[in-house]
Amino acid sequence: MQRHRSGGHRAAVRIRTAGFALLAVHLLLVAWITLRPLDVPWVSAANLQPLAGIRADLALGWAEGAKRIGEGLGLLAPLGVLLPLAGGRLYVSVWGSLVRTVAAGALISLGIELLQTGVPGQVVDVDSLLLNTVGVAVAHAAVVPALRARLRHRSETVPLPLEEPAQGRTPTITRVGIAP
Repeated sequence: MQRHRSGGHRAAVRIRTAGFALLAVHLLLVAWITLRPLDVPWVSAANLQPLAGIRADLALGWAEGAKRIGEGLGLLAPLGVLLPLAGGRLYVSVWGSLVRTVAAGALISLGIELLQTGVPGQVVDVDSLLLNTVGVAVAHAAVVPALRARLRHRSETVPLPLEEPAQGRTPTITRVGIAP
């Protein structure tokens, strides 16, 4: 259980609330982008071979390939920051947080890819799963440790108000002798 300093609890609640709100807005935007039916005359086959789509994107030229790869990396990258923000923990292992966030991002990306199987005009692509997951990992590693360190430093420099003990003095019990 994480302890909050008085006054820090309200800040933690505000951070979590903002994190949940931004996370919900982002996921709605991602759902709208990825799960709308598209009117296309034909649809290519699903790409189930890892890195084949990335190679095909790069074969189109560096500019077009970089644009498509950047879109794949950037689609779910905000989750790398928003998921820990919604969790609201300041004192947590860097590696544990990275693993949890990347796993959640990969599962969300997998869910999107599975939902796309039923949407007309949308094609399942395993490279999207890979790029989305890498985007979440890069965003998390680039932002979250520094943000947590800054928030921890800020919470430690805030002076604590004088607090009264929560329960008062600890009661003492008189010793009882051994029965004859």
